[in-house]
Amino acid sequence: MFEHGHTPREIAKRIGAPDGRGILKDAVYGAIDGAVTTFAIVAGVAGAGLSPFVIVALGLANVLADGFSMAAANYSGTKAELDNKRRLQDVEARHIQEYPEGERLEVREIFSKKGLSGTLLDEASDAITQNHENWIAFMLEGEYGLAGVDPHPERAAATTLLAFLAAGIIPLLPFLLGLREAFTISVVMTMVTFVAIGALKSFWSLTPWWRSAGETLFIGGLAAAIAYFVGTIFQI
Repeated sequence: MFEHGHTPREIAKRIGAPDGRGILKDAVYGAIDGAVTTFAIVAGVAGAGLSPFVIVALGLANVLADGFSMAAANYSGTKAELDNKRRLQDVEARHIQEYPEGERLEVREIFSKKGLSGTLLDEASDAITQNHENWIAFMLEGEYGLAGVDPHPERAAATTLLAFLAAGIIPLLPFLLGLREAFTISVVMTMVTFVAIGALKSFWSLTPWWRSAGETLFIGGLAAAIAYFVGTIFQI
């Protein structure tokens, strides 16, 4: 079964209005960091022998503050990418206006690197340079390696925040519910979360689910172990 249709109408709709770069990176980034940093705090405070109340207080502070901080940072970083692309669009527009022949040579060079030559190279270069907007877009991709789809700062920030909150609250649930052996339960729930994130991530990669889950579990478990060890040094 194909991932998408290939009728002329489906192709025109998909190519003409692409969804963008997606939210996978933002979701995985937010979820893993939310689970890792919150459980690291839980493990560190538990290792120090402090009360569940302290664990909840510090854990909630981390989930809310760090989640917002990550979302804001992702928004700023993604917006910087978008601003840089717009700056380069202005640069190319000015170059095309002031030095069109040089820009045409660049178009030919890019097409040449893609394997075009002779009459086909001439026709392709002429076709691109006859449309101002297409010319600029072509130069952004060929000269700067920028995709034709703009990033979405607001969507990136919202995805990061929601993923961080969803995964970050899990290590705190046993303490919020006042369960016995809360730390042990938190360890199990957090490790299951790492496995789930890794397994889900494998749907968008060529890595088997068990390997992706194992890698994520290793990263999260190592961070938690380091935090717990540091906490034991200051055990009351």
